[in-house]
Amino acid sequence: MFDTSAYEKKMKNSVDVFEDALSSIRASQANAGVIARVNFEYYGTPTRIVDMASVTVTDARTLVISPYDKTTLKAMEKALLASDVGITPNNDGSVIRLSFPQLTEERRHELSKKVAKFGEEAKVSVRNVRRDANEDIKKQKKDSVLTEDDAKDAEKKVQELTDRYIKNVDAVIEKKTKEIMAI
Repeated sequence: MFDTSAYEKKMKNSVDVFEDALSSIRASQANAGVIARVNFEYYGTPTRIVDMASVTVTDARTLVISPYDKTTLKAMEKALLASDVGITPNNDGSVIRLSFPQLTEERRHELSKKVAKFGEEAKVSVRNVRRDANEDIKKQKKDSVLTEDDAKDAEKKVQELTDRYIKNVDAVIEKKTKEIMAI
């Protein structure tokens, strides 16, 4: 019998990476995930802002970054300006405020396309896992480890897994797109 659990883990990982990538796309509301990947130089080492500061959402459109070490404030501000967050930080000397403006219709469509692109990449990744599994099945069939019937059953099982994870990706895309397009 062919074990699909390793391939299922890889497919799940592909979807998890996709969902993580989506957390950095803002949908007109303040979200700490937007700056999760922004790094700054701290004593010569790239360090994530979220590891060196308290990040809080004060209202629906404002994110406040309070660094643990106030000397890092300028470096964090510079990193935010250089990042693709698209929001100019407001440094008052002790905290950095990010005010999220209302998204324009054009920007909403751009973000929706970006979500769809990330989704397509996730689907390709899931399909690549399916391809690897099917190659493994064919190899085991050729080496007489699997019978013809077992190979067919295994291919069917792998296809069902693929379909399920593709549906998951589609559902996440639809949810995020609705979130972005909501005013």
